[in-house]
This record gives sequence, structure tokens and C-alpha cells, in this order.
Amino acid sequence: HKQCAQLLRDILRAGRHPNISGHFIGSVVYIQGDLYSASTTHPLLVIDGQQRMTTISLLIACLAEAVAREGVEMSGDMTAKKLRNYYLLNPDEDGEKHFKLLLTQSDRTTLMRVIDGGEMPKEHSRRVVSNRDLFRERLTEMDADDLRAIYEGIQKLVIVDVSLDRGHDNPQF
Repeated sequence: HKQCAQLLRDILRAGRHPNISGHFIGSVVYIQGDLYSASTTHPLLVIDGQQRMTTISLLIACLAEAVAREGVEMSGDMTAKKLRNYYLLNPDEDGEKHFKLLLTQSDRTTLMRVIDGGEMPKEHSRRVVSNRDLFRERLTEMDADDLRAIYEGIQKLVIVDVSLDRGHDNPQF
């Protein structure tokens, strides 16, 4: 919770200041199994960085809610629908493939409901809901300029992307 609040402050600061070109938030290590092509999507298995990806996804979901609720115009004609479709969803897919990020079984349904606006499952992840509530509350307190700064700050996030090959790399070492 404390780290989410700090991340939000860092993103807001980066978004407000044009002289800040990026904000480093760590690395993501994943395994890719197949070669990619433009016509198919292949899921990646995230070995390290899932919490960072989840936190940013929750923030973007809450930002999309706030933008839609407040009718805020974003730069580059970004809308709540585009935020969801660019960052959170695969709009032309169904089922679990509809979501860009799937968590482990215990948190999966909770994150899916946050992103699609559905009803929380009875056995929901308290950690995911708690972080969503923090972002939702903080974004509700912000004016249109701050919401735009959050969007600008998210675009300045820098992450190191480490891809391991399923056939050659052992993530245990």
C-alpha cells in the first residue's frame, strides 16, 4: 500500500515536469516460448515483475474510470476506452485472452473484475482490491490537470525488459 502511494506520487511528479524524461520502476523478466508474429498473440510467463505490472494495470484501470467519470480530455485524444484497449485488454479476444495480464489463480479473477468493471468474486484478493481502492480514492481527489499529469507520468515509466528463451535459459539460476 505504501509503495503504491509512493509510485503514484512519483508518476504525478514525472507527469507534471517536462524536464523529467523517465522514471525507472524496475525490471520484468519473462519466458517466451515461441517466435512472435503479427497475426498471433503468445502469452508470456512473467518470472519477476508481476507485482509491478499488476500495480500499473490497477492504476490505469482507475485512471480510465476517473477519465470517464470526469469527462477529462487527455492529450493525443486518449480516452477511457483507449486506455483500457491499449493497455489492459485485447478487445478482439474472448475469455481470458481478452485480458493482457493474467495473475496467478488466487488473484486472477479479482484483477479481471477490476479491469472489466464486473462484480468482485466472493473470495477476492484483498491485496488487489486494497491497492485498487487506494488508486481510486486518490484519483477521485484529483482535478483534470492532475489526471492528465498521471497519464503523462505513466508514459514516462521506464522498465527493463528481460526475455528468457524457454529452450535455452533456466530462470532458476
